[in-house]
Amino acid sequence: MNPQRFDALDALRGLAMVWMTWFHLVFDLNHFGWVKQDFYRDPFWTWQRVLIVSLFLFCAGFGQAVATAQGQSWARFGKRWALVAGCALLVSLGSWLMYPQTFIYFGILHGMALMLLVVRLTAGWGRWLWLLGALAISSKFIAAYALSMSASSQFVAWMNSPMMNWLGWITQKPVTEDYAPLFPWLGVMWWGAAAGAWALKHAPAMLHKPLPHIGLPLAALGRWSLSYYMLHQPVLIGVLMGMSWLGWPRP
Repeated sequence: MNPQRFDALDALRGLAMVWMTWFHLVFDLNHFGWVKQDFYRDPFWTWQRVLIVSLFLFCAGFGQAVATAQGQSWARFGKRWALVAGCALLVSLGSWLMYPQTFIYFGILHGMALMLLVVRLTAGWGRWLWLLGALAISSKFIAAYALSMSASSQFVAWMNSPMMNWLGWITQKPVTEDYAPLFPWLGVMWWGAAAGAWALKHAPAMLHKPLPHIGLPLAALGRWSLSYYMLHQPVLIGVLMGMSWLGWPRP
């Protein structure tokens, strides 16, 4: 039996995809020298990334609640999980070819692969997911404070190293093109799962409500999130490389 899809959830995911595409377009324009923006320190850009990633992870958690309620088997989950994990490896390889010094070793897809396993195992915990989500998010700040007060510089350096910084309990952000550690982001996915479980139980009509016509393209786009994610950057970069090769003038 094919699982039922909800247009509202797909449209929300589609909105995140459009927002992400605009963000990456400006990022790529910056890389090729057509604009000058600080994506690593300017709050206008750093907060947009936070919101885009949050929207994706919330939708992923919501989707896991829906899949669990619809009786998704571990075999079906495993096939989807393998696609995410495989794409994460491809992202690492592609980013290493383009940014060898700052390649992506634990970006959004790497984080999602780990978080999906955790959320799948805890999807039935109901309202406790709200509390777990809050604890996961706050743990980032608690850990940073505790590490800053630590008398052991070796332990702090170990937690900040790539071997352990996938957890997110760090005092120094790693130099990498994308970084989405387990904490605090697991908290956002847990909140998505909690919201999904609540909506299925208390507001199912909201999920079945037809979208206005303007939202239908977003819903259609949202059904292909992983494929789109993997293809949109190579396409954008390819187009901009062609423009650069043709001598498109820079400011």
